[in-house]
Amino acid sequence: MTARSGPKPASFGDRRHRRIGLLGGSFNPAHQGHLHVSKEALKRLNLHQVWWLVSPQNPLKPTHGMAPLAQRLDQARKIAAGTGIVVTDLERRLGSARTLLTLRRLKTHYPGMTFVWLMGADNLAQAAKWWRWQHIFHATRVAVFDRSPYSYAALASAAAQRFGKVRTRRPSTIWHRLLPVWTYVAIRRHPASATALRKTAR
Repeated sequence: MTARSGPKPASFGDRRHRRIGLLGGSFNPAHQGHLHVSKEALKRLNLHQVWWLVSPQNPLKPTHGMAPLAQRLDQARKIAAGTGIVVTDLERRLGSARTLLTLRRLKTHYPGMTFVWLMGADNLAQAAKWWRWQHIFHATRVAVFDRSPYSYAALASAAAQRFGKVRTRRPSTIWHRLLPVWTYVAIRRHPASATALRKTAR
């Protein structure tokens, strides 16, 4: 299996009962930090697969400096080669650049699957800027992975405070709770950063 093709997501309409972790982002570029979080998610959350949702364009990020989607997909597949992680352009295919809309459309196309949204602590810290962010927690399970130096800001954020009562301290129990539910996963921190990689490349 080549890095360019890689494993593909299930076909629309697949009704298998599977637990899928969704890691969304620009992947500009994908790096070992994404891989580290994905592998920890597979293990800690007992997932069948992790899908990387490479966004055509994150509404919160400038278009300047954003590599073309095809280039980001290809580079992500090279990073994920041999891991079983699925690199996808599903947001482009679904016509969605908003996390909430993506989740709703995925549920329609994959009625048997249960999804969990994966994010780093830095994203939880700014989650209140996302479009209809509170609805995201009601649409799917959320797992937040520790990332230095954002731990304090993440746990003190508006999102963490708003949904503090539905946080579970044991990641493995996230599947046994009714929505909304989220967990904060303490893992060995990885120093990789897409911003730093872009600066190095320049």
